[in-house]
Amino acid sequence: MLQLRFFASLRDQLNCDGESLDWNDNFSIASDVRKVLVARGTPWDTLSKSTVLIAINQEMGNDETTINDGDEIAFFPPVTGG
Repeated sequence: MLQLRFFASLRDQLNCDGESLDWNDNFSIASDVRKVLVARGTPWDTLSKSTVLIAINQEMGNDETTINDGDEIAFFPPVTGG
């Protein structure tokens, strides 16, 4: 099982701060999970934007980062300062 987390404006757009997702033997990299979520349609398709960042087990990753059953995958918009 994967633990998914959504932060900041993504949490607001999805009206969800997290969920559990059953492990799928077709999962091997973070983009595999992103594709499953985007396939849900609106508003989940917002995760397809290249600006959406990914962290795996609280470490920055990217679409090519290897994932394993039990991992936490977090999605969040780019951080801006000011």
